[in-house]
This record gives sequence, C-alpha cells and structure tokens, in this order.
Amino acid sequence: MAQKKFIFEVEKAKEAKDGRPSMGPVYRSMYAKDGFPPPIDGLDCCWDVFRLSVERNPGNKMLGRREVVDGKAGKYVWQTYKEVYDCVIKLGNAMHSCGFGEGDKCGIYGANCSEWIMSMQACNAHGLYCVPLYDTLGANAIEFVIKHAEVTIAFAEEKKLPELLKTLPNTTDYLKTLVSFGKVTPEQRESVEKFGLKIYSWEEFLQLGDGKDFDLPVKKKTDICTIMYTSGTTGDPKGVLISNESIISLLAGVRRLLESVNEKLTEKDVFLSYLPLAHIFDRVIEELFILHGASIGFWRGDVKLLLEDIGELKPTIFCAVPRVLDRVYAGLTQKISAGGFLKKTLFNFAYSRKYNNMRKGLKHGDAAPLCDKIVFSKVKQGLGGNVRLILSGAAPLAPHVEAYLRVVTCAHVLQGYGLTETCAGTFVSIPNELPMLGTVGPPVPNVDVCLESVPEMGYDALAEVPRGEVCVKGSTLFSGYYKREDLTKEVMIDGWFHTGDVGEWQADGSLKIIDRKKNIFKLSQGEYVAVENLENIYGLVSDIDSIWVYGNSFESFLVAVINPNQQALERWAGENNISGDFKSICENPRAKEYILGELNKIGKEKKLKGFEFIRAVHLDPEAFDIERDLITPTYKKKRPQLLKYYQSVIDNMYKEGNKPRT
Repeated sequence: MAQKKFIFEVEKAKEAKDGRPSMGPVYRSMYAKDGFPPPIDGLDCCWDVFRLSVERNPGNKMLGRREVVDGKAGKYVWQTYKEVYDCVIKLGNAMHSCGFGEGDKCGIYGANCSEWIMSMQACNAHGLYCVPLYDTLGANAIEFVIKHAEVTIAFAEEKKLPELLKTLPNTTDYLKTLVSFGKVTPEQRESVEKFGLKIYSWEEFLQLGDGKDFDLPVKKKTDICTIMYTSGTTGDPKGVLISNESIISLLAGVRRLLESVNEKLTEKDVFLSYLPLAHIFDRVIEELFILHGASIGFWRGDVKLLLEDIGELKPTIFCAVPRVLDRVYAGLTQKISAGGFLKKTLFNFAYSRKYNNMRKGLKHGDAAPLCDKIVFSKVKQGLGGNVRLILSGAAPLAPHVEAYLRVVTCAHVLQGYGLTETCAGTFVSIPNELPMLGTVGPPVPNVDVCLESVPEMGYDALAEVPRGEVCVKGSTLFSGYYKREDLTKEVMIDGWFHTGDVGEWQADGSLKIIDRKKNIFKLSQGEYVAVENLENIYGLVSDIDSIWVYGNSFESFLVAVINPNQQALERWAGENNISGDFKSICENPRAKEYILGELNKIGKEKKLKGFEFIRAVHLDPEAFDIERDLITPTYKKKRPQLLKYYQSVIDNMYKEGNKPRT
C-alpha cells in the first residue's frame, strides 16, 4: 500500500516463512513522523502524574459528586486536588500501618466514586498493585480474582460489601482487611471478624492514618501498577499486568495526538466518570484528566439519570460505549419523529445541508453554522452544552449512528480501538475526517502496527487491499498475563502483540476492524464462515439493534437471533395492520419474514455468497445483556453462552429450515 495521509511505512513487508504467515508493512502515525513522543518530564509512574498535578494545581476542582438534599440531587460539590491529596496520604499511611506495602495486591470493588480514585492513588503511592474487581460480575468471578491475584486488602462500595462477604471463608487465605467506602453494620463486622479478618468504615480507616508519616517507596517505570482482569468470552478471567510505563507512554501519545489535531486538553476540561474504572478505557482517560489538572465528576450510578447528570455537570469530553450512543441516537430520532411535520422537515433539511457540506470537506463547525444555531443547538444543550469531543470505544459503533451524531451533536465523534493488553487507545479516528466513518482511525503516535495474513480465512496482508490480524508493538503493551506465561507466549511473538482482531487498511491510512480471528467455523458443505464480518454487514440494517449469527459443521445454512429495534418494528407493524405489544410482534411470522427480507437485501447489496445468507431468524424483544451472561461488560458477545441460552430456539430454526420444501 502506498503511503497514505495519516500513516507512513517504517518497515517493509515480510513474506511467509518458518511456518509464520506473511506480514504486511509496519506503519506508524504521521503525528510520529519525527519520532515517538518522549516521556513526559518528571513522570516515571502513575503516582507522579497525580503528585505533580497537585503541585501545579492545588486549588483546582478535582473530584465532584452531586449533593443530595431531601432526596433530590443538586449541584456538584467538589474536592480540590490538594484536598484529595491529603486524603490519599492518610489512606496510604493507614494501609502502611496495617502492614500493607510494596508488591501487595489491593482490590477495589464498586461503582465509580471519589473513594475509588483515592484508594487507587494510595496504591500508586505505596507501590501496591491495584486490582479492580468487576462491578458487573458476580461473586464467583470476584472470588476467583481475589484468590488468583492473592488480594490481601480490599476496598468496597457500601452496597457491594455483601457480595464481597459471600466469598468468605474461601478467600481468607489471602484477604486480611476490608474497608467500606461508607459504613459497616454490626452484623457485617461480626461476620467478618469471626473469620479473623478486620473490617473498617471509610472514616475509621482514615483515622488510622492520622498523624502518621511514612516514606514512600521509589517506584520505577517497569513496576506493575495494576492487574486488570479481562472478563473474556470463555474460560476464567485473565489478569493483565500493566506497568507504570504502559500508562505513562499512552498519556504521552494521546497528548501528542490531541495537540496535533488542535484539541489539547486543559485544566478547564470536565469529564463525566460513569464507564467502569475497572476497565482500562475509563482508567486511562481519568489519568489523562488528572495529568492536566482537569475536573472529574461522578454520575449517580443510574443510566436513566445519566442525561440529567450530564446536564448538571456540563462535561467537555464525553466517553461512551456504543450501547449508550445507540440510546442517545434512538432518543433523538424518536423526538424528531414525534415533533410534527414542520419540525421534522426543518430538521431533515438542516441535517442534509450540514452532512453534505461535511462530505465536501468542511469542518463540522463551518459546515452549517446557522443550522447549528437554530436546529442542532438543542441537541448540544441536551449533552450539557459544552461537549466538544465524544469518544466511542470497547465495541464497534454503527456507521449510521456515528454519522448522525457527528452532524447533530456539534462535537467531534471519534471511534477508538484498543485492548486491555494495549493499555486501551491504540487507534482513534481524526476530527473533521468524515471518510473515516466506520473505521477506528490511524494508530496513536506511540505504537507500530502491522497486519499478519490469516490464510485459513482468506485474509492477505500483502493484497492490494491489505487484510489481516492486527499486530501491535510499543511501550504501551502489557507485561504479560499474571501466572499465565503460556497464554502470554501465545499472543506475544517477536515483540508483537497479536490482538486476534482482523483489520483492513483504508485508502487514507485508517483501519477498519472487519472480523475476529477465532470467530470462524465450517458449514457442512465445507465452506468457512467468518461470522463477525457477517454480523458487521447485517448490523447495517437499521431495523435491528443487535444480531448473533450461528452455524456449525453439521448444518448447511446459517440462522440468527436478532434484537429488533422496537421503534422501527412497531412502526412497520402499524403500517401493516399488525396489532399487539412489542413481544407479540416479535413472535409474528410476518415480522420474521420482514426482517429476513431486510437482511437479504443488505446481503445482496454487499455481494455475499449464497451460504452467507441467513435462512431463519428468531426475534428476541429483550436485548442481549450482562444479567443473562450473554455479553461481556464491554458488550462483546459470549458465543458459547448465547448458544446455551438459545439452544432450543436454534434447534427449532434448524428443524423448520431442514423440512422438505413443498
């Protein structure tokens, strides 16, 4: 591939040899054409990020939460950087006085809040490994992580304490001290102490650090900062070892990128913390805000109240997973549909005008300023009025949703890609580049990237349109899987991390994720199916929210379980004189035929092969969710669990599909 606008070649392609597939050229971001960004002065570890920011910005607002008076949420109440620092020092002293120090493992369990951040910073100060415990997983996974990581002290949100206590006595070989972010009941105290453990309320624990002063250990870049357990779609969670250097390198790269596209962060920026701090995506974003002395406000923990929290906080940067942005999109389109003929016509005219001007290369702020002022300003106010960057990650964002939000929010909508193993951000799309719709953009300016051919799936990294497994090299990479050197060797080959995702280079140097290497199976006639690629294509049907495509080597055709879009299907039902609630419409054979027809249309448009077409569908009105263990906390499909849950449905679809046709 010739040199493109946003990447340049740093190493030539390699033909297949020694049993390894061929590798395409190695590429790097154009924003790193003069070299990777150097380490940020004075930063050797995550503790330095916070400590130096406190020195520079002691009076800046750092952490805020909404004040609740008489059951009603009011304004955000803030703690300054210096106030947070003083509390962190007390926490660290308390941990030290209880005998916990460098190299020990500290669990943190609960929703995002000030205490979460302060507990994490106390770990950073004293060299403990911070081990987030997933707020979205049950007691079994919590127990596994505590035992596997050998967690000795754990902080927990008050309402999560009962879940933590369920792991006793199985975790008492390791766990010695529990600290509640709030209060501790006498019953909880009794049940913990009978196992020989100590438990403290937040205030009690802080008092242990009063008047004490311990020297902090010297921390190195190579020291492990956190062990983040990935939920995984199969098997036990894997503990991803992330060093100080990984996070510091990422911060330097993201800062370079934002400066290069004139979106530099400042101390005036405000961030809404609601995506789980237990995931690397939110963790590194919050580190970035702390680096710049900016403000972080926490949501109230209820997705129904999220927009209200946004309206009060008025964030400047909004990070989201696609499911949140899908809800925003659905809410906006519903409002427009219900707004009457005149409003709908005005909106559609403004949308077309702005979108077409953006396609011609105009920046979003210059594409239709009058339309922004008259029409789209209401959408902007709905997100607080100050949002300038919306970053989507963790899963693919549908192109039609991305395009819509780029136009109506009056903000840059950027799609990113990364894994826990790459310390989150590895690719991110560029502001004001509409052709990057549906891609994850070029690499960030502190990694090298190449594609490796996947011959068994027909992906060739040396083809005219290069496709292959995405491989990453750089200092942001993880230090291995904790206690699983075998798994580390599987994915780390000659310094390259093999992501397992299949990408396709675009003409401008952005990357499109098109498949997952392991999501391939053979049909009974011997044809291979790359199922994730098919789901991406069928996902373009606007009348469906989510699709799981299934097939196996004993059957000759594919079937699918679909979450239809409620608004779209109910509208279709009304137009076709079909009555009933959403559930009964989903069960209607005509609705299934309609959705199947829409899937076939997109299949023909995308020139799918005959065996790639869906033969039968089941419409489930209930979205795939974490509660039923059908998706991970980052919204990746758990295919074995989906099969187990829908086994009878799948069996029926094949039974019907295999009947002789009359």
